[in-house]
Amino acid sequence: MRGVLVTKNDKDISATLQDIEEQQLPEGNVTVRVHWSSFNYKDVLAITGKMPVIRSYPMVPGIDLAGVVESSDVDRYQVGQEVLVTGYGIGEAHWGGYAELARVPGDWLVPLPEGLTMRQSMAIGTAGFTAMLCVMALERGGVTPDQGPILVTGAGGGVGSVAIGLLSKLGYEVAAVSGRPEAADYLKELGASEVLPRSEFSQPGKPLGKERWAGAVDVVGSHTLANICASTKYDGIVTACGLAGGMEFPATVAPFILRGVTLVGIDSVQCKQPRRSEAWQRLVEDLDLAKLETMTNEIQLDDVIETAKNWGQSDHRGRVVVAVQS
Repeated sequence: MRGVLVTKNDKDISATLQDIEEQQLPEGNVTVRVHWSSFNYKDVLAITGKMPVIRSYPMVPGIDLAGVVESSDVDRYQVGQEVLVTGYGIGEAHWGGYAELARVPGDWLVPLPEGLTMRQSMAIGTAGFTAMLCVMALERGGVTPDQGPILVTGAGGGVGSVAIGLLSKLGYEVAAVSGRPEAADYLKELGASEVLPRSEFSQPGKPLGKERWAGAVDVVGSHTLANICASTKYDGIVTACGLAGGMEFPATVAPFILRGVTLVGIDSVQCKQPRRSEAWQRLVEDLDLAKLETMTNEIQLDDVIETAKNWGQSDHRGRVVVAVQS
């Protein structure tokens, strides 16, 4: 099988596209012929070695995959069935989606939801799945469209783009935060009513600000998350699912004890199966697939390593899918 393999020699990390023996696949009771994967910032880090996201070497990166069951020791998955996997450490601790075959535990699989193609499921991928978990958390917290706007940070990225599409279709007013002024038209096409500059949120702010947001989807962390909490309305819900701006949280307790703001952590990696299945079904129902296509770009497996190396040198919006089969 063809695949991208990341190896480590002393401190040197290298990634190559090569032929890999099927016998090298890790343990698992279901083998999947991978048709599609996705491209995420975590995959960039894995391939370039800029951060230690890979936990064992050698590793096939790719934190998402969709394909067809080739062999199965699990009764509920039959040969020929279309399935997908996101999370559970694939591409980090367990070989992932950037190879023509993958072997995983059956408990990690999700049957491809009716109404989605494998390519569409990877256009959604971990990023879109995370966005849906954020929206569901807002709903569980009682945030409704009539309560005010929802703020979405990192709006031009995968999580942000899908979150805007979902929230706007569900009737919410969406304020998008982006560091790229040129992305404003794109974000408004997805459903944002206004686009705010990143600089408005990225510097240290006051413990409490003017009440502006009924809820938020934040992928940044650090001062941005602290400022969002400080300006969220009474009983508002802030979902945190990323740390693009840093892991620290330089905030005070004021928004939580004076306004009843709730900060909800969102983890898509170990998300339990019942909620995982619910989120995928909601994505089929609540995501405009035409909008999904407008935010999706496609590359080939042969392009993955070069794309990772050049990631910071070009403007990337929305989602990138990887066609694995040549």
